[in-house]
Amino acid sequence: MAENKPQTRVENAANHALEIGSNTPPKKQDIYYMNLAIEEAKKGLFTTRPNPAVGCVIVNNNLIVGTGYHPQAGQPHAEVFALREAKDNAKGATAYVTLEPCSHTGRTPPCAQALINSGVSRVVVAGLDPNPKVAGRGIAMLKAAGIEVTVGVSTQQAEQLNLGFLKAMRTQMPYVRLKIASSLDGRTAMASGESKWITGPAAREDVQKLRALSGAIITGSQTIIDDNPSLNVRSSQLGVALDKVPQPKIVVLDRRQRLDQAHYKVFESPDTLLWAEHDLTALLHQLVTQYQVQDVLVEAGSQVSGSFIEAGLVDELIVYQAPCLLGHSAKPMLNLTVDNLFLQHRFERVSVSEVGSDLKLVYKPVCQ
Repeated sequence: MAENKPQTRVENAANHALEIGSNTPPKKQDIYYMNLAIEEAKKGLFTTRPNPAVGCVIVNNNLIVGTGYHPQAGQPHAEVFALREAKDNAKGATAYVTLEPCSHTGRTPPCAQALINSGVSRVVVAGLDPNPKVAGRGIAMLKAAGIEVTVGVSTQQAEQLNLGFLKAMRTQMPYVRLKIASSLDGRTAMASGESKWITGPAAREDVQKLRALSGAIITGSQTIIDDNPSLNVRSSQLGVALDKVPQPKIVVLDRRQRLDQAHYKVFESPDTLLWAEHDLTALLHQLVTQYQVQDVLVEAGSQVSGSFIEAGLVDELIVYQAPCLLGHSAKPMLNLTVDNLFLQHRFERVSVSEVGSDLKLVYKPVCQ
């Protein structure tokens, strides 16, 4: 029988942090400053992979004395930049952080210890970090040092910053976005395969943001044959230097091994992965565990796109709908087998927005 060792003070507090949720509504000023911290975190959205995007705001006597965000893996975390700016003004201040401060030494020292050393009297955290190396231990360290900690302010808004990171840490599977560009009648290409361009330049620019958010882009061999795409991030309108944005890993599904790698742009990168297996779940799991990919963008034809829908692997469906009609002989949006209405794949609308002359429709699957 295994020996039950007594928990340390920090371990006990870490377990407690994972169980509790405040029943007290957050104060308006806490929401205000946390939302500012979320805006700070957004500055690192395209550059932090595989680390999460995190922001921090330090407030002393209702004055903001320090702000920071995590810009890139290996660089200091948000709390450190904010503390550097705050200097001595951090003593007795409140720190607002969009994700639980880390408690372990990785590429950088633990942020929880930096906050303790600074003399802050209170830390407000949007949500706990599900990374097993943290998972409540950062909160525990702060509490053990006598710092007041509030958890659960603007949690949903903060989690939107790191959907892939949170899902990967919790399930060992990435967050999958399926992107489709279609006509009003649900067509994505002419019968010949011609598809450049159905949507306008503004929509294509928006897709660059989706790519910049992604650790991997999955496509099919037919898309490579028809379009010979680069599938890279090349926009100069992301708000950050392009050389700071990690290029997503390209994954090509080629079950019939049809592709001659010498002929196609995606194989110019030695990091491109050719996948010949049928098991998409195994692929996604491998992307997380072997390549630290947390967000996946599927940019493919109707067959591959339909396969992801049928397998129940899509977390978010993004449709760019152009104001045009391509006719019944053009290629459909998805290849799906649905024998009756009971088996239909249902989605709920998250948002609708205009992108140039096109519509951007974002959906999430309805659990059935």
